[in-house]
Amino acid sequence: MMRTILLLVSLAAFVPAYAAEPCTTATPGCTEWVNLGDQARALVYRTYPLDTKNNKVTRALIMVHGAGRDADNYFRTALAAAFLAGALQDTIIIAPRFASNNGSGCRDTVAPNEINWSCSGDSWRSGGVATSNNKLTSYDFADEVLRKLARKEVFPNLKAVVVAGHSAGGQYVTRYEMANQVHDKLGIPITYVVSNPSSYAYLDAERPGGSNSELRAFGDARNCTTYDNWPYGLKNRSGYTARLSDDLLKQQLASRAVTYLLGELDILPLGGFDSSCPAMAQGPTRLARGQAFTSYVNAKYKAQHKAIVVPLCGHNARCMFTAELALPILFPKL
Repeated sequence: MMRTILLLVSLAAFVPAYAAEPCTTATPGCTEWVNLGDQARALVYRTYPLDTKNNKVTRALIMVHGAGRDADNYFRTALAAAFLAGALQDTIIIAPRFASNNGSGCRDTVAPNEINWSCSGDSWRSGGVATSNNKLTSYDFADEVLRKLARKEVFPNLKAVVVAGHSAGGQYVTRYEMANQVHDKLGIPITYVVSNPSSYAYLDAERPGGSNSELRAFGDARNCTTYDNWPYGLKNRSGYTARLSDDLLKQQLASRAVTYLLGELDILPLGGFDSSCPAMAQGPTRLARGQAFTSYVNAKYKAQHKAIVVPLCGHNARCMFTAELALPILFPKL
C-alpha cells in the first residue's frame, strides 16, 4: 500500500501544471480580483487563473472594453476570436473591468474595495486617477496585469502578449502603448492592437489637413485652444503620463509594435463618436483619423506601425476582432 502511495506521489510530480479547460463563460466563475495595493482591487474576466501554474499557456490577450464598461461582452468577443483562431487552449484571455458608479450617469455595481473610475470624460481611458483612490491610475491596473503574466513560476512558457481595445478601449491602448513603463522590463514581447478609437495623442502641433490629409500646423488653434492638450496632444498631461517627459513618450510610441485595425465602414458619427474640436482636428471620421495618425507617426517619427482596414466592418468590436484579417494579429504564430 505504501509503495502504491509513493508511486502515485512520484507520478504527480510529472503531471503538467494547468487548469484542465479554459473558463469560457462571462460569469462570476470566470472572474478574478487583481490586488492593486492599499486595500484596492479591480476585477478581470479570464480564461485561466492568474496565480495557478500553467505550462500550456504560450500567448496572452488582454482585451479592453469600450465606454460601456462591458468587460463581460468584450470577454465573449475575445473568446469568439480565440475559437476561430484555434487558440483557446494555449492563450490566456483577460478582460479588465473599469467599473464606475457616480450615482447618476454610471451605475455599475462596485464591490467593497473595488476601484471606482471616472464616469465621464477621458480619465480612465487616458491613464487618469481613480475617483476612489488618487494614488492609482487606470494604467497602473494594466501594469499589474502584465506583471502577473510575466511571472515565470506561473506562466513558464508564455512567449507573446497582445494588448487590444476597441473604441474607448482603443483610446486606452494607444495611449497606454506610448506611456507604460513595464514594456521593456518583463522579458516578453508585447504588441498593441488599436481598434477604431475616436482620437489619438499627437506628439506635436501638426494635424492632418486638406483633401489628401497632408500634415501641417493646425490652422484653427485660435478657435480650438485645447486641440493640443492631453489626451489629444501632449500638453497639460495628468495622471500616469504626467510623470513622463515628452521625449520619452515620443520615443516609446515610435519604438513599440502597434497595429491599427480600422473599420472600412466606420465613417459615421455613431457609437460615442468624439465630435469635439480637438478630435475633429484629427480628421472627419474614425477611419480617416486612424489612417492619418499611422502615416504621421511613421513618416515623422520613424515608427513602423501598421494600419489594416477591415472590410465591411463599422464601429463594431465583434466584427473587427473576429475578422479573418484580425486573427493572426491577435493570436500571433510563435
